[in-house]
Amino acid sequence: MRYQHLLVTLGVFSTLLLSKPAIANSVLEKVAKTGVLTVGTSKDAFPFAYKDKNGRLTGYSIEMSVLIQKQVEKELKRPILLDLIPLAPNDRIPKLRSGAVDIVCDAASFTWERERKVDFTVSYGTTGTQLLTRREKQSQRSWDVAALSGRRIGALPGTTNEQSIRRIQPKAQIVLVKDRAAGYQSLGENKIDAFADDGILLEAWLQRTANTQKFEIVSNLFSKEGIACMVPENNSTFLGVANYALIRFMQGFLKGKQPYVQTFDRWFGAQSLMPVSNNLRELIIDNMRLVIDAKQEVPENEL
Repeated sequence: MRYQHLLVTLGVFSTLLLSKPAIANSVLEKVAKTGVLTVGTSKDAFPFAYKDKNGRLTGYSIEMSVLIQKQVEKELKRPILLDLIPLAPNDRIPKLRSGAVDIVCDAASFTWERERKVDFTVSYGTTGTQLLTRREKQSQRSWDVAALSGRRIGALPGTTNEQSIRRIQPKAQIVLVKDRAAGYQSLGENKIDAFADDGILLEAWLQRTANTQKFEIVSNLFSKEGIACMVPENNSTFLGVANYALIRFMQGFLKGKQPYVQTFDRWFGAQSLMPVSNNLRELIIDNMRLVIDAKQEVPENEL
């Protein structure tokens, strides 16, 4: 009996060992079979991923998804369709782990808690948690960490913004909202004292809203985060393909090559839909330099 039990145990162990390569390439195998790369993204994270006036998903992260799609096509040597699926922030990791989407590219940032469940590509952007407040409140109150105690702070569930505020000020009253539109509405209706989100997303909303004079972004930066795509664990080959596409883009941009510069400036240039401050633009570019310096350069003929 012990001998039979040992044989069964060894058989199961051998099966697991033999199955590892298949697991490691499961996303690419799925895409090769279906001809579709399914990308989870956001519908309201302007300028990274959002729906335009025609209901089409677009943005900086969407363009990164297209670059990854093209790199997958090179890897598989066949055309691949790109299927974009809008997801709520707290649905991203469950959908990724279940296989409903192959990759998530929106405005996601790295955390160790997320890293336990998914893998991250290299970072292609930078942001951090800030607060949007009503302008009259901003002029009357302090918004340092101590002053957040007892304040009603709106946030999207499952975001690093929620986690950052909870971490730095456990006594803050976190009010979870279903989406960004609900957060802005709650702030305007005085249901919350501030809305926590990525600073660049708050700046984008403030530039586009008709009531821009009624709101203000608090200057305090409560976290600094790199933006990256998320992929399922145990997909090293697919992760390498995605990273190559992103590094190729960043290296091309830093070398001043077109159309990489055009792509970046379309979202963060002086004439873009969301012109950012020089400081924020340089922060994003500095992040690119750090990533490129840490990796082997893409061959010149690949740019």
